[in-house]
Amino acid sequence: MAGTQDPNDPNDPNGESQQETFISHLIELRERLVKAVAGVIIVFLGLVYWAAEIFNLFSKPLTQSLPKNGRMIVTDVTGSFFVPMKVTMLVSFLIALPWVLYQIWRFVAPGLYQHEKKLIMPLVSSSYLLFLCGVAFAYFLVFPTVFHFMAHYNAPLGAEMSTDIDKYLSFAMTTFLAFGITFEVPVVVIVLVKFGVVELEKLKQIRPYVIVGAFIIAAVVTPPDVMSQLLLAVPLVMLYELGLLMARFVTRQPLGTPAEGETQAD
Repeated sequence: MAGTQDPNDPNDPNGESQQETFISHLIELRERLVKAVAGVIIVFLGLVYWAAEIFNLFSKPLTQSLPKNGRMIVTDVTGSFFVPMKVTMLVSFLIALPWVLYQIWRFVAPGLYQHEKKLIMPLVSSSYLLFLCGVAFAYFLVFPTVFHFMAHYNAPLGAEMSTDIDKYLSFAMTTFLAFGITFEVPVVVIVLVKFGVVELEKLKQIRPYVIVGAFIIAAVVTPPDVMSQLLLAVPLVMLYELGLLMARFVTRQPLGTPAEGETQAD
């Protein structure tokens, strides 16, 4: 039919423009990913010389709780090399995470409204700090408590507590992730209220279900002892209450809706 253009027609200027825009976005995404990965690698190269010391610091909560003559063991031939490298890489990623988030921000910022830009930066910064607080909470409080309890629990059984370094890494990463995500609860609550996904009153009404859910989550992701479960469930409930308190001061703004006089940069 006359007057219509095939979107696949190579002579269509609109199709060429869209294709060029798509390719330019892919190129920019690749550049941002390369810069983000390069930042992590640079930090890793700066820390790799102290990989053994970093692992010793990483395992300190366990080694301090071991009984006399207790020690960590290696059951894999290459474990003594790769486990410290993995720990150093994870530490490098945490240190370089602000740089990684900045690269993500530079990629998505042109498509955001001004009020969204003002909101996302504080949310991302607070999320990073809260995640670090969760990791620190697990390292300085949860680990010593759990390991001390388990070491004394093994004594009456006559069992010798010797933990493989790879198993300890897996346990520590799971615990760090669980507590890091737990400390993100205030941010999640604020985002839900800010963008009108859930009303604040509704979040208050489901408080009993949140408390029950917190203990269920704690029972699933923590060791099978009451102390460690309480150390996760209680902060989860308290952080939920903190999110409800802070959400009272949030002005609701539907996501993707421009404020008066605003336009998208791209």
